[in-house]
Amino acid sequence: MKTDNKPWFWIPLLNFASGLPYAVIISVSVIMYKNLGISNEDIGVYTSLLYLPWVIKPLWSPFIELTGTKRKWFLSMQLLISIAFLLVGFTIPTNGFFMMTLAIFWVAAFASASNDIASDGFYLLVLPKEQQSYFLGIRSTFYRLSMLAGNGLIVLFAGYLEHKYGDNTKAWSYTMIIVGLLMTFITLYNFIFTPKTEINLAGNKEAHHQSFATIFTSFFKKKQIGLILAFILVFRLGESQLLKMLSPFLLDKKELGGMGLDTEAVGIIYGTLGILALTIGGILGGMAISKHGLTKWMLPMFLAMHLPILGFIGLAHFQPDAMIHLYFKKYFLLIDADLNLYTCITVILEQFGYGFGFTGFMMYLIHVAEGESKTAHYALATGFMALGMMLPGMISGYIQKFLGYQNFFIWVFIATIPGLILSRFLIFPKDFGKKSEEV
Repeated sequence: MKTDNKPWFWIPLLNFASGLPYAVIISVSVIMYKNLGISNEDIGVYTSLLYLPWVIKPLWSPFIELTGTKRKWFLSMQLLISIAFLLVGFTIPTNGFFMMTLAIFWVAAFASASNDIASDGFYLLVLPKEQQSYFLGIRSTFYRLSMLAGNGLIVLFAGYLEHKYGDNTKAWSYTMIIVGLLMTFITLYNFIFTPKTEINLAGNKEAHHQSFATIFTSFFKKKQIGLILAFILVFRLGESQLLKMLSPFLLDKKELGGMGLDTEAVGIIYGTLGILALTIGGILGGMAISKHGLTKWMLPMFLAMHLPILGFIGLAHFQPDAMIHLYFKKYFLLIDADLNLYTCITVILEQFGYGFGFTGFMMYLIHVAEGESKTAHYALATGFMALGMMLPGMISGYIQKFLGYQNFFIWVFIATIPGLILSRFLIFPKDFGKKSEEV
């Protein structure tokens, strides 16, 4: 191993470069299109389709494995993502921007999914095994920070520009250009600081093709595979719809059934306070499973993940007006926003519960992938998970339009029940996830 391998210099921003594009493509795009006048129905359909590259990424991961090095792949993909975001920024002011920007986001989504494959492989090839578990937490932390930057700071910046220019088109155009420049800087940083040497496994192509075919079919021979796939596909049935319509609900005027917040407020509430609560919930969830195992915590975690939806039913019904004013000015940063107190509390509880509960779901996916070829099987499991997010999300806008926000949130809560029922029939080791020294 060469001396250019200094993990603290390259692991943080390499994982930041995985989370930021995902946040912008999947979450920030929803807020952007809402503020640019796109209907909830179109937002639900077209932004959900952007999940597709993450659904099918296991299908082209062998190609990345067999051609070139992981470093060349993730640098190329990060550069492509940078260019794509710049193009989105320049395209927003044009006629027909919706379909044009979607096409560009589509390219960026495939590049981002490919970047994830290459970055994960690079981490496993370059970092010594004795350091991999230690830096796993660092990877997770900077991935979450990238989500905070995307859902919080970028949305907050866009809201600031909306107030400054009084023009949503100009504000979001400038915002996406800034995001493109930020990704360009990150790409350049990763070019300079990531190790230049890795083990290239492209030599034994025939054996790899054979192993991939075996790996793919062996996944579908696992015990309870029918129940497992059904559970993975329906467990996030409610959440997949909630995530697509939550930002439109916060932004829509009260006469339309929404909360009437502005973009800055959403950036602070959902993208900043929410992501912090999500991170804390995730950490506590990991600690709970590590101490007692998944069996004890699965049901409480899943309930913690879904019960906060009741809070959004209450918000949609009562539309409370308790407001707090937040003003902060430091150097170039100006925050001047009215926050709804009850919305803040509801989003914090929902995101904390999501972080706490989703840990249990991801731990179960690790169990599904146990055995030989666990990396490939985990990729397949997460691909089905992404499919379970994409399909319901596509129709969420139509359901919301038909039901209205209050009844929509009631439906979302009902949609969580099938996954909870199926979870009670899953079989896995009693102490799965528990620290080995305590078992």
